[in-house]
Amino acid sequence: MSTIREIPRGKVSTYGAIARAAGFPRAARQVVRALHRSVGLPWHRVLGFGGEIKLRGDLAIEQRLRLEAEGVIFRGRKVDMARHEFRFYRKTDARRTAAK
Repeated sequence: MSTIREIPRGKVSTYGAIARAAGFPRAARQVVRALHRSVGLPWHRVLGFGGEIKLRGDLAIEQRLRLEAEGVIFRGRKVDMARHEFRFYRKTDARRTAAK
């Protein structure tokens, strides 16, 4: 998924936001499936709603360590989304801005 590749180092996004940015609102579960099947994607930058790591066990620890290595700050068990959430640019946003 090229949408996942857009997320820069030190930023994160949620499964739902990625689905919406890819043009498939309400398809967060398909994002999960795509991550399971793909190789080479920055999977550690994808979180559950509110910035929560949804993986369990060793993968959850690895995800947190990778994010912290990129400078991502946690508040308890969740990422500080106000600071690190990546906002996808959408063509529809550009049209709305131009119309105003």
